[in-house]
Amino acid sequence: MSVRYDHTKKVVPKNLIISFALITTCFALWGAANNMTDLLVTVFKQVKGMSSLQASIIQTVFYGAYFLAPIPAALIIKKCGYKTGGIVGLSLYALGAFLCYPASQADSFSFFLTAFYVFAFGCAMIETSVAPFILSMGPKETATQRINLAQSFNPVGSLGGICLGKFVILKHLTSSEEMAILEGAEKAAAQSHDLGLVVNAYAIVGVIALIVAAAIAFKKFPVIAEEQNHSSVKASIGRLVKNKNYMFSVMAQFFYVAAQIGIWTFIVPYVMASGAGYDNSNDAANFYIYSLFAFVFMRFVYTGLMKFIDPARLLSVAMVLSCLFTLLTIHSSGMLGVISVVMISATMSLGFPTIYGLGLMGLEGDDKKIGGSGIIMAIVGGAILVPLQGFMNDGKLPTGDFILDRVLNTLFSPIKSVFDAIGFEYSPANSYYMPLFCFVIIAIYGFMAHKKEADVGIIHETNQAK
Repeated sequence: MSVRYDHTKKVVPKNLIISFALITTCFALWGAANNMTDLLVTVFKQVKGMSSLQASIIQTVFYGAYFLAPIPAALIIKKCGYKTGGIVGLSLYALGAFLCYPASQADSFSFFLTAFYVFAFGCAMIETSVAPFILSMGPKETATQRINLAQSFNPVGSLGGICLGKFVILKHLTSSEEMAILEGAEKAAAQSHDLGLVVNAYAIVGVIALIVAAAIAFKKFPVIAEEQNHSSVKASIGRLVKNKNYMFSVMAQFFYVAAQIGIWTFIVPYVMASGAGYDNSNDAANFYIYSLFAFVFMRFVYTGLMKFIDPARLLSVAMVLSCLFTLLTIHSSGMLGVISVVMISATMSLGFPTIYGLGLMGLEGDDKKIGGSGIIMAIVGGAILVPLQGFMNDGKLPTGDFILDRVLNTLFSPIKSVFDAIGFEYSPANSYYMPLFCFVIIAIYGFMAHKKEADVGIIHETNQAK
């Protein structure tokens, strides 16, 4: 059988370059949102004296929104198109960011959770709208490469979000030691000051989101042919459920997002506990930035490698390497452990867009729109598994009377009993067993997805019939 991958196909056609560039800014915006949220677990632990499990509920709320938002987003883009879906998502993104101000004034963790939920709901609507839009901006043979190129700017936004978190929030945060000795009005004033830093950071990204929404609203985009191809939602879901590659991609995305968010959420406490000499959160956060630089660099490298290596095979190799570096992270200490946890970001960086592109292989029209929303819904993996990793950090159960504390205590008490029975050692290092398990599942998906690549003709190798 002859080679079926056409290297002459453009990743982005010339007439769509400006449209592609504008939509790609949305990838940077939700990258900033995701990674700013990662740092908030450390912030609320330090400001409010919460356990890792309590503070990680921020991630549950944030990524829990991803489970519900893709459904209305899919209906909006089905009726009104990708552009409208993106504008609605950006507007909600900005609203959630601005809600941090009244949350800080009320000094209410619940209000903050509401703000982050609205913020994340907007993020999910943006992703659901613009990711399939990018896939449609050119030949289907280069769709996975195109989504990887666009997603390469996601970690660029992540770096911006981390810099905001580090230099606007963490750098000026009251230290844990100082907060511990403050009492009464002085402690309340310090907490108010620290929460105000969160407001400032989120106000910046909220304003940027409104500017991008306005630019997209006024830009005239070329009509994408498949937007005119409509079928019933029920029929699309029926076909998708029977598509084994698609269903496995949803599961793989669930575990990938859990792994990525877990690694980044707990990289600061890992570095602080590693014995490498970085004992405060601001210094340890530097390695989060290094991780994102590695993530950005390798995303572009992987995109280039996809000209020569099938995306599914590349995904499997990358996930195997991620497993190896995660094992080193767990079983090493000092600088070797710190370097290993940074290298996980380098090896895993192609995961999200590649799983997304592979999952939608062979899908057209509304099947792609509805299917894309299903893969975005799988981001709920970050909501479900990251609190488990948080619990594995210190093994502490909430003891307060707040309803959320009671729910967490009820859910995690049996888990603690199992962990204690097997002699599990709670630590930031051992918490990385959670992402290790996830990477194994994703590597298996990569091997299975390669068969689908061959079925649709998106392969590089030449297999000569004998």
